[in-house]
Amino acid sequence: MGFFIDVILPIPLEKTFTYKISPTEANFLKPGMRVAVPFGKSKIYTALVLKIHTSEPQVYEAKDIHQILDEVAVVTHAQLELWQWIASYYLCTLGDVMRAALPSAFILESETIVQKNNRIEIKDSELEDDEFLVYEALHHQSSLTIHEIASIIERKNALPVIKRLLDKQLITVQEELYEKYTPKLVRYVKLHVEYTGEEALQKLLDELDRAPKQKEVILTLFSISASTKKPVRVSYLSEKSQASSAIIKALIDKGILEEYYIQQDRVDYGGLAKTRDKSLNTHQEQALNSIRDAFEKEQVALLHGVTSSGKTEVYVKLIEDALAKGKQVLYLLPEIALTTQLVNRLQGYFGEQVSVYHSRYSVNERVEVWYNMLNQSTKAQIILGARSSVFLPFHDLGLIIVDEEHEQSFKQFDPAPRYHARDTAIVLGNLFKSHVLLGSATPSLESYHNAQTGKYGLARIKERFNQVLMPEIELVDIKDKHRKRLMTGHFSDRLIGEMRDALAEGYQIILFQNRRGFSPIIECTVCGHSPQCPNCDVSLTYHQYRKELRCHYCGYHIAMQDQCMACGSHELDSKGFGTEQVEEEVKALFPDAVTARMDLDTTRGKYAYEKIITDFEQQTTDILIGTQMLSKGLDFRNVKLVGIMNADTMLNFPDFRAHERSFQLMLQVAGRAGRTEERGRVLIQTYNPYHTILQQVSTNDYRGMYKDQMNERHQYKYPPLYRLVKITLRHRDFNKVNQASEWMAQSFRQLFGDMVLGPVFPPVPRIRNQYHKNILIKIPPKQSLSKTKEAIVKVNNSFKSIKDFSPVRVILNVDTY
Repeated sequence: MGFFIDVILPIPLEKTFTYKISPTEANFLKPGMRVAVPFGKSKIYTALVLKIHTSEPQVYEAKDIHQILDEVAVVTHAQLELWQWIASYYLCTLGDVMRAALPSAFILESETIVQKNNRIEIKDSELEDDEFLVYEALHHQSSLTIHEIASIIERKNALPVIKRLLDKQLITVQEELYEKYTPKLVRYVKLHVEYTGEEALQKLLDELDRAPKQKEVILTLFSISASTKKPVRVSYLSEKSQASSAIIKALIDKGILEEYYIQQDRVDYGGLAKTRDKSLNTHQEQALNSIRDAFEKEQVALLHGVTSSGKTEVYVKLIEDALAKGKQVLYLLPEIALTTQLVNRLQGYFGEQVSVYHSRYSVNERVEVWYNMLNQSTKAQIILGARSSVFLPFHDLGLIIVDEEHEQSFKQFDPAPRYHARDTAIVLGNLFKSHVLLGSATPSLESYHNAQTGKYGLARIKERFNQVLMPEIELVDIKDKHRKRLMTGHFSDRLIGEMRDALAEGYQIILFQNRRGFSPIIECTVCGHSPQCPNCDVSLTYHQYRKELRCHYCGYHIAMQDQCMACGSHELDSKGFGTEQVEEEVKALFPDAVTARMDLDTTRGKYAYEKIITDFEQQTTDILIGTQMLSKGLDFRNVKLVGIMNADTMLNFPDFRAHERSFQLMLQVAGRAGRTEERGRVLIQTYNPYHTILQQVSTNDYRGMYKDQMNERHQYKYPPLYRLVKITLRHRDFNKVNQASEWMAQSFRQLFGDMVLGPVFPPVPRIRNQYHKNILIKIPPKQSLSKTKEAIVKVNNSFKSIKDFSPVRVILNVDTY
């Protein structure tokens, strides 16, 4: 009787693959361990053991595995269960899920490129023979493929050697070449060991009588060390002793002071004293008790608290409850890039029990968090992360918090698995029998509907913290202002007047325009031509700071043209406006104010967004102009005025959720105003001030919006009452996409009748030279979801077997909203 294993390969295969193993290997291997396996003619992949059994495959002869890569399982049983649910619910393969779930350092492949890590030095004697050969080769060559390494060490399988070198951090694998993250090295100083004795120190101070500034530095160093008992930063010493860095450098050069560096990550626990918990006010206490009561009956609860109502403090109390029971906590955020404030707050409460996990971390750091969790380290009791942290190896999860649960960023759109982190977190909570809390000032219709129908518990906080009033929201009719000639560029006289008052009183301002760049369309006034992207069916956006025209879909760019490319005329006009144009107009209107812009163009660097946020927090910036990044739960204490430059573009977007999203976005942006004693003001500029959504935003009427939207969703058969599956077909050939989509839509209509919409081209039909066509399937509440998906997969398989359609790519997207 032979032994076999079923493995998951990190490639999109419909089925698992079976390999042959020896009885000894069968005793050693466990599900969740990694093995190196041959696949295809010459490739070697890192596969994950799913099942150990004795059934030989019928269709093909099972190959032997190359190597076992782990001594213990790196993936837990609960994770494998979650992976299988994601694969079946979101209609993707286990290989897709594996690639998304595991840090890339875990998935070595024969195509992987290996480079030397120049930050680490090691003695040759500490290396084994085969490791030395690879390390030596990397001294002479900047990078090697795994095939090249295999030929250097004259072995078929080089993965074990690479794994050992990775463990010693001597090499980096290809994925790290693109990492923007660099650890932060902080410079510290201490008194040289020679002067720590009392006599030597007295002698030193006498000698420094002739250099009073240097003496002052030494005395300051002593007082800081005595009071804090912690290492002293050079910057802090310089500030406290009012000495320049040249004076400190002179002391280092003399050998009186010793400098040293400590690697410090911005989200690592800095060892600061823990902040005391803030006591909750009556409204927060009531909400906390409602949540605890809800958790007695339901697994999931929704916290609907207005902006600045102190939801985080309620979360902290619930986290304390979970930690007291010895349970782990997962705190999910829509965008890790904007949560530095929250990281610091949580680490203030819980110290080094907080770990952070997100894609801007280097591969090694992500692996470290993964192993901390596998080894049940105290450092991994609270995980703060973006959507990918649902894949971590939890062992005793007690609470999941999904903050800003309405955010679209929780949904993964490309590549597969196209999962929604909020829904996946609820399933994860179900696996561990843990509680899930969804929090938002503007909950998604799906979550609020579930709370209204009794599926989730519901708690509310209707008042802001410290009895601060909700901001006063005013709608400005810019059609009327244009008619009366009261507009200056894109600013109404009301907005300019309020901005002038706020700046005069020493307050800060946020301006919101949900479009980056200077202008989305450049048009010739003579012939009407506007430059188009050659790869996509979209006009090029003008970016003034780079003097270029750029496509926001594929990245194609050309220099800004001085004359029309069609007729040669120099009369070019810009249509529409983005954040750059708003910034230029603000600088012209308020030349003395310090402005900053926060959009995708200005926050590309690892530290860029943090610098913008810190400058604004410390009030060195007066006016902050930005896109929807500004709506993600940031807490600025000195903002009195928020201006929304144009509300109509959001409302008129061709999507069934446009009104709900506009309401959420505007209310979230408005929530940045007046978060302390002074009441904030929000001015929304619009051509249609009588629009129902804008009226509801101005009165903060979430329930009115919910009722109206639910009526529309019921009438037109959309979520949360109906489920949606979107099928997108892609190909370079326009006719082929048309024929393929017609065939597929016809097949679906035979099964689901008029619940099939399309095929239709999206608003931008061609992206990166690929034509897209969409089919939408609506699934009624009483129709079996699993049987519907089975039928969709069957049609898709039949489609793939047609020779003419085989090059057409089909993308299945479940819950595409």
